[in-house]
Amino acid sequence: MSELVKRYTSSVFFDKRLWHADIEGSLAHAEMLAHCGIISKTDHADIVKGLRQISEEIHKNQFEWQLDLEDVHLNIEARLTQLVGDAGKRLHTGRSRNDQVATDVRLWLRDEIDNICQLLIDFQQSLVEVAEENIEVIMPGFTHLQVAQPISFAHHLLAYVEMFARDLERFKEVRARVNRLPLGSAALAGTSYPLDRERVARTLGMVDKDGNPCVCQNSLDAVSDRDFAIEFTSAASLCMVHISRMSEELVLWMSQNYGFIKLSDRFTTGSSIMPQKKNPDVPELARGKTGRVVGHLMGLITLMKAQPLAYNKDNQEDKEPLFDTVDTLKDTLRIFDEMIGGEVEGKTGVKSGGIKVNAQAMEAAALRGYATATDLADYLVRKGLPFRDAHEAVAKIVRIAQDKNVGLSDLDLKELKAIHGSIEQDVFEVLSLRGSLNARSTLGGTAPAQIRIQIDRLKKLL
Repeated sequence: MSELVKRYTSSVFFDKRLWHADIEGSLAHAEMLAHCGIISKTDHADIVKGLRQISEEIHKNQFEWQLDLEDVHLNIEARLTQLVGDAGKRLHTGRSRNDQVATDVRLWLRDEIDNICQLLIDFQQSLVEVAEENIEVIMPGFTHLQVAQPISFAHHLLAYVEMFARDLERFKEVRARVNRLPLGSAALAGTSYPLDRERVARTLGMVDKDGNPCVCQNSLDAVSDRDFAIEFTSAASLCMVHISRMSEELVLWMSQNYGFIKLSDRFTTGSSIMPQKKNPDVPELARGKTGRVVGHLMGLITLMKAQPLAYNKDNQEDKEPLFDTVDTLKDTLRIFDEMIGGEVEGKTGVKSGGIKVNAQAMEAAALRGYATATDLADYLVRKGLPFRDAHEAVAKIVRIAQDKNVGLSDLDLKELKAIHGSIEQDVFEVLSLRGSLNARSTLGGTAPAQIRIQIDRLKKLL
């Protein structure tokens, strides 16, 4: 094979990160071969000893990865044969690289999903902590980026907690489908050796919630299926979209036109020529990296769209987008957890830093946008007016306030009664931001009392 083709077809320099999963799968396979009498106990002992030495060499960065050996699997097998002779050659009995690589990727991804789930929980906890500190902080809620109604800043943050809770559910569901054993399917048709595939599944923890082994049931499908990688990347893409939406808001809120928040200097950069600048690079870059992860999803779908059964070399291209998706999502969740919630200092376990909230700027913005107009309409409905008539009456009142360049609560009672005679002095409680907030006390509403209930629920859940 030409050197160019070797480099073109080799995967060892990116799939070597699968080494731990490859050794874990090989140990389970070897144990089953010995149990079934397919290899001797002596060969099994030699294989275990050799694989443990290889694991130690990789840990110590003493393992020599060779381009000529193409991938992680052949590199480990070649080294094992060097160490233990014919026993190393017998390890591959009853399996193919096709079912081996499918198993390795599933084992690796299963562990990474567990890591991602924990990072999501950590991030949700940070959001809940920041929310709890800002229950009484009032900000404008927006639709179409126009001021709509006053809400609690805590309520806004908890909306993201709900998004990430759904992400967590999706990753757990994907994990269940990742956690199925292809090994023993061999190249595509199964094998003539009397393998105990369910034993291997139990050894590798590929079991359902009741402890029953989860084994791929069709050998053709087992070696060629990459649905699990596409599903994972889809879930990761949606999670990154949620982060991107938050990023967009952080960028807006940090701008001078809003001034709602400040981010720690550790998560921002200055300008090369404008000394006053403080740029929100982390949220901006996360917004950009979302496109990268979504692109990996499109790449994987396109990779699989026209493949005939069973395994094809195309599937070598599943790893780099999958690896990069995992790395990007993990790094983004870690950095957002620190950026929003702060960083744990030393041995104290106390968090410092995190997002800084400008409550005065938020409240002032809510006042500027006539955010209590809907409350005034509801007030008139309670006085007996049909909602559409109340809506029209409030529109007239808003126009008066706009012409005078004042807030609704700055209008005097006489002006309000001129629009509708049922308006009394008690309207000014309705027109206050705090009154509007407290009034929305239905389940899931923005009233501080409801937010405290939600925070208690989330603390127990997380």
